Amino acid sequence: MNPERNVSASDSPWLQASRLAFIALYGITLVAALGWAISNIRQIGPESRAVVLRLGALTRIENAGLLLAWPRPLEQVVLLPSADRIIERRVETLLRSAQAQKAELGAGPLGDALAGSGYLLTGDAGVVQLDVRLFYKVTDPYAYVLQGEHVAPALDRLVARSAVTVCASRDLDTILVARPELVGTDNQLAERRERLRSDLVQGINTQLAALEATGTGLGIHIERVDLQSSLPRDAVNAFNAVLTASQQAEKNVASARNDAAKQIQAATQAADRTLQVAKAQAGERVARANTDTATIISLAQTQRTHTDPGLLLRLYRERITKILAQAGSITTLDPHDDAHLILQGTQP
Repeated sequence: MNPERNVSASDSPWLQASRLAFIALYGITLVAALGWAISNIRQIGPESRAVVLRLGALTRIENAGLLLAWPRPLEQVVLLPSADRIIERRVETLLRSAQAQKAELGAGPLGDALAGSGYLLTGDAGVVQLDVRLFYKVTDPYAYVLQGEHVAPALDRLVARSAVTVCASRDLDTILVARPELVGTDNQLAERRERLRSDLVQGINTQLAALEATGTGLGIHIERVDLQSSLPRDAVNAFNAVLTASQQAEKNVASARNDAAKQIQAATQAADRTLQVAKAQAGERVARANTDTATIISLAQTQRTHTDPGLLLRLYRERITKILAQAGSITTLDPHDDAHLILQGTQP
């Protein structure tokens, strides 16, 4: 055997390339193994918490901090919101569908199924649309992780069921301000409207508790609900027309009352003025009558008492001249003689 030939064979390029490839593959394998080994070692933020599942079974719940866990598939780490973090969700199933909105705009036929899409029936046979936003906390992380992607659809169905029950037990005025003029006159109406949100929250939590009692809970609790109610477009136009007519009628009634008050005030002032003038004229006439009759009353009193027997003759003599001076002619007749005395007076 030739030793030089063996040395050259061991140092051949192919052998060296194979050796380098093996070393590289070995290094990559070590790095991948190391990455896999530390894949579940992570930092949990203060707004989150982690649920650690070992082969599908709940092992522990870790709060904010450094998490040490075995790599997958030995242990699975699911990040959840922290216990005090509130999650917001808008319930899309209660809104009017896109097909129904297009049909309302004349883009397609509006069938029976689309006509009632997104509307709830109230206790007084009215229709209303609710835009519901939920704010909830995760109270049972294991149940929440176990339900997984089924939490959102199940929650939407529970909200829709509670909304149907709440709307069916109330009239339209209790759900939304259909007639604002009733708010000022009925304090209980405003209180019932504010109670709508609390009843909806209570109804959803009651159904969540019933699911938890059967072992199929969602692991959440509703903290509050933001509710915005609305009416169909045609109903809104009709309500606006009625509200405008009511406001115009109230304006006309107020204007008529003002005119009536002004007319009553003017009539009262005219009546008072007429009464005062009548009283003044009556007093003046009574005073003039008393003045005119004072002499006659005095003569009658004197004649009745016979205190001055020649009074009438004196008055006759004093005033006959003035009377005769105003006459055009005077004719005197003596009943015992047929003679006539004619005195021509001055013409007036």
